[in-house]
Amino acid sequence: MSQPLSKDALVAVVGAGAMGAGIAQVAAAAGHPVMLFDTCAKAAQSAIDGIRIQFEKMVIKGKMDSASAQAAGLRLQSASKLSDLGSAALVVEAVVENLTVKQTLFKDLEALVSVDCIFGSNTSSISITAIASVLKHPERFAGLHFFNPAPLMALVEVVSGLATSAKVAHILFATATAWGKTAVHAKSTPGFIVNRVARPYYSEALRLRTEGAADCATIDAVMRESGGFRMGPFELMDMIGLDVNFAVTRSVWNAYFNDPRYLPSLIQQELVDAGFFGKKSGRGFFDYRDGAEKPEPQTETSHKRPSRIVVCGDAPAALALAARLKAAAVTFERATSPDDRIAEADDAVLYITDGRSATQRSADNGVPNAVLMDLALDYNKATRTASTAAGQCSESGFAGACALLQTCGFQVSRLSDIPGLAVMRTVAMLANEAADAVYQGVCTPSAVDDAMRLGVNYPLGPLAWADQIGLVSIRKVLANLGALYGEDRYRISPLIQQLAFQGKNIHG
Repeated sequence: MSQPLSKDALVAVVGAGAMGAGIAQVAAAAGHPVMLFDTCAKAAQSAIDGIRIQFEKMVIKGKMDSASAQAAGLRLQSASKLSDLGSAALVVEAVVENLTVKQTLFKDLEALVSVDCIFGSNTSSISITAIASVLKHPERFAGLHFFNPAPLMALVEVVSGLATSAKVAHILFATATAWGKTAVHAKSTPGFIVNRVARPYYSEALRLRTEGAADCATIDAVMRESGGFRMGPFELMDMIGLDVNFAVTRSVWNAYFNDPRYLPSLIQQELVDAGFFGKKSGRGFFDYRDGAEKPEPQTETSHKRPSRIVVCGDAPAALALAARLKAAAVTFERATSPDDRIAEADDAVLYITDGRSATQRSADNGVPNAVLMDLALDYNKATRTASTAAGQCSESGFAGACALLQTCGFQVSRLSDIPGLAVMRTVAMLANEAADAVYQGVCTPSAVDDAMRLGVNYPLGPLAWADQIGLVSIRKVLANLGALYGEDRYRISPLIQQLAFQGKNIHG
């Protein structure tokens, strides 16, 4: 196990923007002398002044004692020229996302620092292998990708290019850990871990919107209140900036030679072309201008409670419905489940979506009044669910199923008969992308789960979530989506295929 850099080792940070300043703050707080350089001389000193103010705020909040804050502030120094960084043991670059700029910077640095100095790039999208290709000693170079804001976000991706020394990667991993971060190893592939695996969270929501499944506010509410995500995909894209999110999607799509799995959305392109970038421009998927009304999610009005309720089988959703009905003191029957149904409400039959449309499910099972319910992170705690009805289903049939869910304490958002609904298809695709990253040697299962929980605040790692649902079920959802759409976008990761056939989980 490699040791972290000693605390007396000089850490140099190039680029005094938000990310560079944040990385400098983390390194100084961890005990290192830090030198901050920017081509704009005033920017470096201004960033240092700002960091010292942050340390003072941490003292006020009780997160740092006064002596430590003062010492950390004194460890920060601005550099007037690049050659001032010659004694650095680690140089972390946080400059503009441009390959040529980064290559030029590191070529210049290589002529100034010792051969033992380690180079780290905070790039989120550029190939580590490509940046290092111009160096005489590319083995010293790796990605050290922090997330914004660096002082608060726990994750650091340590990214190895083809030439990166394993020793260097392990030193950076140990150093990031010593700085209080959770580090994960990744191979230099487009998007690394987080920016690759997160694509389905946006792309499936955009696909739902394209196909008229529901409005943006409703999809967001379902993803938050049923899926347990901190933010819905549309509000998150608006916060990130649609121009930034779209650029990352295009970058990953292009880097994978236009693989349809990462296909950008025409809806998003239209908004970007219009200059509707989200919160920063005042308009995106939502309107943030003064006086604009905040849209509410579509929620079904109250329906009359069914006269007959039957909970079927012992699937997690069925057990949760039974528990919620019991807690509400509602009388119900119990029965077995002949076709994976979880409940009956008068003449309606309720199923959890499996990637088929409700209309297909109705035809396949010979059940006219088939109604589907979406996946929930925790069926016992979810406050909202998405639901849809087969084309063959009567309005009274849907009303009965909806009333059952409302009796159980769910707010119900009715989606059009979209295969896989919202949460299920998104989680299945997140798990599929994560599994492919593991299968292709980009990272380990635990690394991808840690990365997605800590880097983008997912409620559960996608592979841990897949294990919870069951890989057989995940495979079925993906197979049904692929059969219905006929697109390579929904091809199933070989890792999921293999483990599902063996009856195993990804985490053992």
